[in-house]
Amino acid sequence: MKIVIAIDSLKGSLTSMEAGRAIREGILNVLADTEVIVKPLADGGEGTTQALVEGLGGEMVQVDVHGPLETSVSAEYGLLAESSTAIMEMAAAAGIILVGKDKRPLDATTYGVGEMIKDAVGRGCRNFIIGIGGSATNDGGIGMLTALGYEFLDSAGRPVGISASALKEVCSVRTDHVLPALAECRFQIACDVTNPLCGPQGATYIYGPQKGVTEAMKAQLDEDMASFAQVTARCTGTDHKESKGAGAAGGLGFAFLSYLHGDLQPGIELVLKAVDMEGAMKGADLVFTGEGRLDYQTAMGKAPVGIAALAKKHGAKVVALAGAVIEGAEKCNENGIDAFFPILRRVVTLDEAMEPAQAKENMTRTTEQIMRLIAAVR
Repeated sequence: MKIVIAIDSLKGSLTSMEAGRAIREGILNVLADTEVIVKPLADGGEGTTQALVEGLGGEMVQVDVHGPLETSVSAEYGLLAESSTAIMEMAAAAGIILVGKDKRPLDATTYGVGEMIKDAVGRGCRNFIIGIGGSATNDGGIGMLTALGYEFLDSAGRPVGISASALKEVCSVRTDHVLPALAECRFQIACDVTNPLCGPQGATYIYGPQKGVTEAMKAQLDEDMASFAQVTARCTGTDHKESKGAGAAGGLGFAFLSYLHGDLQPGIELVLKAVDMEGAMKGADLVFTGEGRLDYQTAMGKAPVGIAALAKKHGAKVVALAGAVIEGAEKCNENGIDAFFPILRRVVTLDEAMEPAQAKENMTRTTEQIMRLIAAVR
């Protein structure tokens, strides 16, 4: 029997690989001769870097960069030396979590994201996997691009700045000092939104309010973004203002598309490709997946359902494990998950259930019982 394990992290408790190894232990305790493959799983959002680095044998790197506002932050990203790959989350340098209540969309910048990329390039990276969710910014990516050597100039040929307040001043773009190695780099961007850059469904109108954009700011800021897009089109010869995902992360998606030839993909698809999940699934009889809480939202395209779809493509049965199972989880049965189980074995507090050693024990023991049933009916 061949079993593949690909379970999302149980946030605050077990990482993806820790949960996967606990399941593997439960399988082998019952059927010691089983072929078991453990793969990391994430959906491109928070936790993706940790999952891929741990699962693919990389290392974490820390670098001090410009934060979304005035202060610097210590940002962390993953490094896979063998494949010259950097794995990043833009939120590490420009995330909304870094500004707290001090939301200033006109001042917030993605400059630190560019500094992270520059640092990775200096370490030899030429392949990038970057999640762009959770931003505090609405700067069209002008900050990130400036850090990489692009110069955005006003009508007098002066640099305009690195935040959204500078967009309206951009009249030309100079590329003389762009980091040369960028021409060798490939950017794969985990992006789960399809919004264009501007207009009623664009970055400013849809996502701006959660970053502090007021009703009074919207029209002008959207107009400024459109002006920036027009100058960009003249400079690059490409017009991505209406491209799907251009409005992601306050226009950072647009910057990757227009200046760095970025490939925007749904997060789960990007992760599955990065870990060669397709190859692992070939010949699999059973697949274990899951996440911290299984509910109706899981069935709406979250990582476990992505795994289930791939498993079904290869004819495997799918079992999902979760810290908790909430009403509506039955929808998962309609989306490729044959059966699901909560791992709690007794009534405990949430803190007790999330304690890593306890969660690992629960995961292993629940898996053992599932495998005993499978062994009994083989």
